[in-house]
Amino acid sequence: MDTSERGDGVVSERIIPLVMCGGAGTRLWPASREGRPKQFLPLFGVRSTFQDTLRRVSDPALFERPIVITNAAYRFMVLEQLAEIELEADILLEPARRDSGPAIAAGAIFAQTRDNAAVVLALAADHVVCDTEAFVSACRQGLAAANAGRIVTFGVRPERAATEYGYISPGAAIAGEVRAVTTFVEKPDPQTAAGYVEAGYLWNSGNFMFRAAVLLDEYRSVDPDSVRAVSDAVSHAGRDLGFVTLDSDAFAKAQAISIDYAVMEKTALAAVVPVDCGWSDVGSWHAVWELSDKDGEGNAAQGPAVFENSRNCNISTDRALVALEGVDDLVVVATPDAVLVSRQKDANGLKRLVAKLKTVAPQVTEDHLRVHRPWGAYQSIDRGERHQVKHITVKAGERLSLQKHHHRSEHWIVVRGAARVTVDDLVKTVHENESIYIPIGATHRLENPGKIPLELIEVQTGSYLGEDDIIRIEDDYQRS
Repeated sequence: MDTSERGDGVVSERIIPLVMCGGAGTRLWPASREGRPKQFLPLFGVRSTFQDTLRRVSDPALFERPIVITNAAYRFMVLEQLAEIELEADILLEPARRDSGPAIAAGAIFAQTRDNAAVVLALAADHVVCDTEAFVSACRQGLAAANAGRIVTFGVRPERAATEYGYISPGAAIAGEVRAVTTFVEKPDPQTAAGYVEAGYLWNSGNFMFRAAVLLDEYRSVDPDSVRAVSDAVSHAGRDLGFVTLDSDAFAKAQAISIDYAVMEKTALAAVVPVDCGWSDVGSWHAVWELSDKDGEGNAAQGPAVFENSRNCNISTDRALVALEGVDDLVVVATPDAVLVSRQKDANGLKRLVAKLKTVAPQVTEDHLRVHRPWGAYQSIDRGERHQVKHITVKAGERLSLQKHHHRSEHWIVVRGAARVTVDDLVKTVHENESIYIPIGATHRLENPGKIPLELIEVQTGSYLGEDDIIRIEDDYQRS
């Protein structure tokens, strides 16, 4: 990190972004699920909010190499999406979710291993910012305040009396537009929210900037045991395929708590930068609708949709045509295995619905039909009592584990590209429109030696077809 000296200490000239993307939010179900949550979805265009977040802080004149902290289950998804936008990052893996407090502490401690005077910008990976220039300008103001020893949050000037956000009451001016924080308040009822807006309160965006040492000192003053636990988790971290794997035993000892409750609501150093940047936390399908392009009747659609005598509706569909007639204020989300129909403004109702689904149909809250793997993806096409048909895609240069099955045989038909297949002692190249049979118990591996994606149809037959009937012998991705 570039620094320069001044009389009262070291001043950081650049910022280390810390992007937090370990959450598994289901507020955008059925598009967002545990296995592939909303931060990795292309909700608005071709890039995910995670990718847009990283691109927003990629100017090397102001930002250092980012740190990404995520759940271990998402590590290859993070790596893949970084490669798509041609960016690199240090990737920290949480062994368990402990909320934003320990996650930010871990990022701050790791940033100090790169530069003891590091200034860190902690960002949620699932937010939308429409005006990058305004956001970067606010970051420059925040940097000056962070260098002066403040823990800075970004307060969004309200566009309406929102009840889904917390609020910040700004106090005395510090420098420029930066203000001291008088108080943080929880999500209000509509009447209270209107009063907050009238009084000049700001939405709490949940993004923060701070000198790593200052944040950790404040955290340590209220919860030294958790900071010690996180510090131990970083210092005893392992290295796995380029990932930094936090020590699980140490990290588990940290209290699961948000950074707001752990530090921000207790510190006397909190400051706020007011900003108008078209910000949203995209916390509901209604928020997606607000951010989407609409027709003359207020209808928005991603995917094939037709509206007749309908107003203010929002459609998201992967493939199936959705047609609405004579309805208003509806959300319709269609995926290959689930369809949601909901009222536009009832986000709490969706939360209750997903909680119920986790009990009665947990699979539709956990995984999509298309399942992503570090080597590519697969999707179940058909399944019966003793058979299953999958469409498998293997990325160029990648290969599956060397494995065997106790209960099923497999028949592979190549439909695009060329496959290098190992079956016991046989190694064979299988071309388009060719097939190969894998008997029960045979040691086998599938590879893509080519330059284009490999696509094949896999037909499984046997008495048990579960994914846990995979005995891995060798694996490039070190999975169990």
